[in-house]
Amino acid sequence: MKLKPWTPLGIAVILVSVLLALPAVLIVPMSFSSGSTFQFPPPGWSTQWYENLFSDPGWRDAVLTSLKVSAMATPLALLIGTLASLGLFRMTQKLRLTGMAILVSPLVIPNILIALASYAFFLRMGLSGTITGLVLSQTCLAIPFVVIAVSARLQGYDRSLTAAALSLGASAFTAFRTVTLPLITPGIVAGAVFAFVSSFDELIIALLLQGPGAVTLPVKMFDSVVEEADPTITAVSTLLVAAVSAVILLVQFGWIRKDPQNKKGQA
Repeated sequence: MKLKPWTPLGIAVILVSVLLALPAVLIVPMSFSSGSTFQFPPPGWSTQWYENLFSDPGWRDAVLTSLKVSAMATPLALLIGTLASLGLFRMTQKLRLTGMAILVSPLVIPNILIALASYAFFLRMGLSGTITGLVLSQTCLAIPFVVIAVSARLQGYDRSLTAAALSLGASAFTAFRTVTLPLITPGIVAGAVFAFVSSFDELIIALLLQGPGAVTLPVKMFDSVVEEADPTITAVSTLLVAAVSAVILLVQFGWIRKDPQNKKGQA
């Protein structure tokens, strides 16, 4: 059943969508402001804050650090989360629910508690203030997103497809590579996107584990608001919103067309 836009429910959806999107929309004109502070509407137009983003070493290094941490944390989370999801898929329902609760627990535990535990542990290990410490801690926070995405994909997986491949002489690895993996790839891609975004956007853990060479973009943005009131943050926010929106839309529309299970259902 399609939702008509002018029904009470449709109007409610539109209002909630506008309310959620409005702050992100207002940031865009502010990022082109010629003023020296946060102002809306802008007193004039300028690209000075975008120029400052790319010319200031502090901002540039923070962007590179966040990209580096996310680029390392995402594959780790993807590998661990996918293997964990496949393991849960083979368990009994009771064990599966217990394992799922443990694996997604970082989503329900306050981040400040995880940050404090990570800080105490990494301080003893000598990893506090290092890129390695940031990667390991943010991998733990990204794993639940991969587990949820891949497990959701596995819910509709037909085990008889694997059995058929094995009965035709395929090895377990070949059956996984040619049958299971193509069918769960959309879930893996979705998990990778959410893992990258969550890792790139993490603030609380990054605040505690930051060091001279390990200041991420969210930490720099936090400092720019609390200590400096630097309007460069509006340019950063605009670029982040545009990049994340583009990636999610590309994945969404791309995998709808390539989805093997979707084509099977339509057939």
